[in-house]
Amino acid sequence: MGASEKKSKGLDISVKSFITAILIIFTLMVLTYILTFVIPGGEYARIADENGNMIIDPDGQFTSIKGGIPFFKWLLSPFLVLAADGGGTIIAVIAFLLIVGGAFNCLDKCGLMGYMLQKIVHKYGGVRYRLMSVIVLFFMLLGSFIGSFEECVPLVPIVVALSVSLGWDTLTGMGMSILAVSCGFAAGICNPFTVGVAQGLAGLPMFSGAWLRAVAFVLIYLLLMLFLRSHAKKVEKPITADRNEIFEKQAHMDRGLLCFGGILGVGIVLVLSSGFLTFLQDYTMIIVAVMFLVAGITAPFLCNMRGKALASCFGAGSASICPAILMILMASSIKYTMVEAKVLDTVLHGAVVMAEGFPKWAVIMFIYLIVLVMNFFIGSGSAKAFLLIPLIVPIAQIFGISSQLCIMAFAFGDGFSNVFYPTNPVLLISLGLADVSYGKWVKWSIKFQALNLALTVLILLAGLAVGYC
Repeated sequence: MGASEKKSKGLDISVKSFITAILIIFTLMVLTYILTFVIPGGEYARIADENGNMIIDPDGQFTSIKGGIPFFKWLLSPFLVLAADGGGTIIAVIAFLLIVGGAFNCLDKCGLMGYMLQKIVHKYGGVRYRLMSVIVLFFMLLGSFIGSFEECVPLVPIVVALSVSLGWDTLTGMGMSILAVSCGFAAGICNPFTVGVAQGLAGLPMFSGAWLRAVAFVLIYLLLMLFLRSHAKKVEKPITADRNEIFEKQAHMDRGLLCFGGILGVGIVLVLSSGFLTFLQDYTMIIVAVMFLVAGITAPFLCNMRGKALASCFGAGSASICPAILMILMASSIKYTMVEAKVLDTVLHGAVVMAEGFPKWAVIMFIYLIVLVMNFFIGSGSAKAFLLIPLIVPIAQIFGISSQLCIMAFAFGDGFSNVFYPTNPVLLISLGLADVSYGKWVKWSIKFQALNLALTVLILLAGLAVGYC
């Protein structure tokens, strides 16, 4: 059976995964609303930094105020969040996904995706574990050096399909892509959206102290590869003649594949360049979206998909992403509810008070825990940095802990749980695209998360012991 004859799915969100995700998020929305009746309102004094961003004043006071949010406002919060602070980012993510959904569907329906997978399996099937190590390293580098996360969503179904074609399963493909990019994101060697922003707020040179983060990157990479190889060995199937049928080159498909690879390659180079061309850092998502839009039109055109068929296919692909939009809005509404009810600062204040009297080693662990907890409510690393860094860095300094180690704890707490918490829309979208339920994902990934938590705790304690600064 040829690539073009295989059944295509595009970026369709699994109905079962979608319903499960919606129920989980709605339950969390209800629990958050209930908390607004239990937790009293309060707020920290805020000041503008040199770039005009509002941050907590480390010398300011926490003030108790009246909290709460009207029921109608909570009910409409998934839509009201678009007009709130950070709403522009949400709109940008939605537009990005609609473009990618349409482009990917065109690439898939014209048979190009199936042809590409056949070609890769034919060429690299005999060294599939070597290929796995390269793919995992690639995704970790994307996360660690340029802070890519949402931008990798369109690549997830490609890697998942490749994993299945190589005799593994969907979970292996998810681990090679979305789990790998989150690990790189958390290691944050030069991540501009977490480490870069946080170091700027802490008054540290941008990307300074990279040596320990580089060590952490290597150790986390080795742990992830060990975890993925162990699982892949258990589920692997031989690439038999049925899977690796005689590959027949098709000139028009090769032209389309060359076009797709070339355009996507340009996008990747531009995104990678944002590591030192800082003016590009605010446009990485736009760059990826434009590259997929251009590739999604020109490559299928070269594969003989034209006119109405191309337009119809693009529209259908964009429509298939609509369930993801609802997940994004509902997940984002949880932070909105806590901010509007004036309880987010109260939770943060309680954590700060609790840290008083802890020994030095416990303080850095507690800072790690604070960020882990806050990441459940606030998915954006930059937004969390503006909220937390003005508070946790002074706490660290009071106890004689370097700001650099505090930033590292922040990056760890922000990154890994992105692919564990059900409030992160990128995770839910990726699971839906791969047709993996959230429960199945948690059951599979929790062992890695536990091992990784232990590893990162040891790294932080080692940094404390050697006086990392």
